[in-house]
Amino acid sequence: MLTQNAFYQTDLENVLNSHQKWNAIDGHSFLVIGASGMVGSFLIDVLMKRNTSENANIHIYAMGRSREHLVERFGEYMDSSLFDLVVGDVTQPLPENLDTDYILHAASNTHPRAYATDPVGTIMTNLMGTQNVLEHVVKHPTTRVMFLSSVEVYGENRGDVEKFDESYSGYLDSNTLRAGYPESKRVSEALCQAYIAKYDLDIVIPRLCRIFGPTMRLNDSKASSQFILNAVHEQDIVLKSDGHQNYSYAYVADVVSALLFLMTEGVSGEAYNVAVPALDTTLKQLATTLAEISGKSVIMQLPDKVETAGFSKATKALLDASKLNALGWQAQYDLKTALRHTVRILQARED
Repeated sequence: MLTQNAFYQTDLENVLNSHQKWNAIDGHSFLVIGASGMVGSFLIDVLMKRNTSENANIHIYAMGRSREHLVERFGEYMDSSLFDLVVGDVTQPLPENLDTDYILHAASNTHPRAYATDPVGTIMTNLMGTQNVLEHVVKHPTTRVMFLSSVEVYGENRGDVEKFDESYSGYLDSNTLRAGYPESKRVSEALCQAYIAKYDLDIVIPRLCRIFGPTMRLNDSKASSQFILNAVHEQDIVLKSDGHQNYSYAYVADVVSALLFLMTEGVSGEAYNVAVPALDTTLKQLATTLAEISGKSVIMQLPDKVETAGFSKATKALLDASKLNALGWQAQYDLKTALRHTVRILQARED
């Protein structure tokens, strides 16, 4: 079981110990939409561990489209009075009987193959899903809503900055299939601002860099995820480009730590880059580091047409996280430690 893994337990404890404002979270309720995804599932494990270790009385509503996937992922919590499943599609109105203090909207297609094979669903989960969440909050007021946005809202680097701060806007060719993901994230952010202005909602917008970790879906088609799975299976690391793309990365434990921090410390209406400067790296270097961890080599392979259609066009997407760091948040994981934890935990999951 994932939550019984020693490395994973250490990660959960590190997040719990990193957060200082539990008094604002203990005794409150959370609706996590996209609960079985990489970020949502880790967050739920952190909060449930808090309940177990500190009797925190945090009530969690885990929402996803598939009851089967939810039960498979969260079966150990099913008997808890502090845990409920909510089976539903965020592109439909949320259940009327659902009242919670905090909402995390993390439902989204987040990997290249899905962008290419489910382009309409990619757009509508972001756009219509966000509208449904905000309409629900108008009728059922919350303390705070968190809409998870993405580094991809910045588009391509125009060559005028080294890193993107929250005010940057780069080029996006909207007349392409691949544009559906970043454009729908952009307009969803604008929708959040509209609801803040019209209904005085409290909404914070973390813009996440590229994330990896042991709660990833095993069918995730992102390059970093494929590298990790190669390492898990003790295979050579397959690089499907020259690997010069330079991106910001973060370990899922650090991302969840940042989200909990922003739940209590973020300013409504503000966007915050969530990234770890020490993990800025090229795809080739990421592949090389995983090859070193697994004792294998890096090999080149051409991508297929579906993979190519889903690839990001950005070749340099580094996030400036100084706005978040200035509030007092700091990451805990270096690249090798985070990758090693990910590989070891996933290998145990498959045993």
